[in-house]
Amino acid sequence: MKLLKPKTSNLKPKKGFTLIELLIVIAILGLLASIVLVGLGGARAKARDSRRIADLRQVQNALEIYYATKGEYPNVSSWGDLSTALINANIGITQISNDPLSGHTYAYGIDSSDRQHYVLQAGLEQDNPVLSDDVDGTFYTVSCDDAAPGRYYCVRF
Repeated sequence: MKLLKPKTSNLKPKKGFTLIELLIVIAILGLLASIVLVGLGGARAKARDSRRIADLRQVQNALEIYYATKGEYPNVSSWGDLSTALINANIGITQISNDPLSGHTYAYGIDSSDRQHYVLQAGLEQDNPVLSDDVDGTFYTVSCDDAAPGRYYCVRF
C-alpha cells in the first residue's frame, strides 16, 4: 500500500497574527502607556507650579506699574477684583492669569491702612527650589500664613 502525500504546492501559508499574539501586544502596549502616564504626572505638576510662579511675577510687575501711576496699590480683596482693577486702570494690562488647575485660585491681600504693602499667594503642588530662594526674608516662604500651612509661593511687598 502506498501512502499519498498531500501536495504542498496547493496550500498557501496563512498571513497575519493570531488572536493570542494580538492580545499580548495590546497588553504590553497598555502597560507601557500606563508607566509613561504615571511618570508624566510629576512633570505636569512642576509645569503648573512654574506657571503659577511666572503668573505672580507678572502680576507683581503690573502692580508696580499701577503703583507708579496711582501712588498706591489697589484696595481690593479678591483675585477677580484685582484683575478688574488692573485692567480698568489703563496701564496696558488686558488680562490677568488664573491658576492653571480648575478649582484653585490665586490670592491677593493688601494692608488697607496705608495701601503700600501687598501679598500675592499661589498654592504649589510640589516642593519647588524657589521656596528656598529667599534673599531678604520677605519674598518667598513655604507658608504665607500660619493659619494656612502648606506649600505656597508668596510675594510680599
